Amino acid sequence: MIASQIMDRRMTESTKTRPENAHVHIPKKFTQQNVDLAETPLFFPEGFEKIFILIYFIILPYIAGLFFLFFYVAEGHIELFVSLNDESSFMLTWAIGYEIIATLIMLWIVKMSIGFANESRKSTTKKQFRRP
Repeated sequence: MIASQIMDRRMTESTKTRPENAHVHIPKKFTQQNVDLAETPLFFPEGFEKIFILIYFIILPYIAGLFFLFFYVAEGHIELFVSLNDESSFMLTWAIGYEIIATLIMLWIVKMSIGFANESRKSTTKKQFRRP
């Protein structure tokens, strides 16, 4: 009877000290992670996902291209920016912004994969160094 009480106490203590996410499977490779579109930083209303993806695909690169032209090329001068905007087409401004956004996304993916590699390396048990 005492042994069963000790066993019951150990079982309740072990369940209390276990982290809540212990049942979550941590993938060993970056490409094996689950992707949840509900956690994306952009706003996708339910039922209108394709329309908003199209809107984001058109608007966001154009805005990024305008910012690049205003702050980098025109150096913040409104008169120069307006003259540049008159001479450049929508497609040129969009292409500049598209390249900027694509570069930022690729850098973000590389940053996430490096962080994932560091986290997966830390979670493995460290071998103690022994002299031969």
